[in-house]
Amino acid sequence: MFEPSDLIHSYTRAQAFEDGVLVDVSDVAKEAGFKLPVAIIRVAWARYVEVPAGLEVRGQSVEGRLWDVLFMLLVAIKRQQGTGSEIHYQLHVALPDAGDWLPNEAHPEAGSGLTRSTHRLVTLKALCGPGDALEPVVTIMLPNED
Repeated sequence: MFEPSDLIHSYTRAQAFEDGVLVDVSDVAKEAGFKLPVAIIRVAWARYVEVPAGLEVRGQSVEGRLWDVLFMLLVAIKRQQGTGSEIHYQLHVALPDAGDWLPNEAHPEAGSGLTRSTHRLVTLKALCGPGDALEPVVTIMLPNED
């Protein structure tokens, strides 16, 4: 049987926050209606929450982009009605077309009023799992991450 002494190394959520791998967004998430602590991985934060150069003049802000990421997750969770610990969801994110598209990014739907030169339809994944003290926590990430 597995014993704690058999463990060679474990990387805790607290270490991930300390190292900057995770960004704690629990305060804003609570305002949005979440009851659990929420974090987003740095890669997703840098790509979809931080404002690309030039977009701040078009009304983009870190606060607004974070709200979009969290609110659309909340909508997806409510639609799913609590089945499972993993959910994929989509939102439109303002990103200039610099030829740097990722596999989880698609062109906006026809008729949405958005163009590929200004926006992308982004798929993100959220997991609800145990934190360091086995408490339930939510982590937002790219679909190919775990």
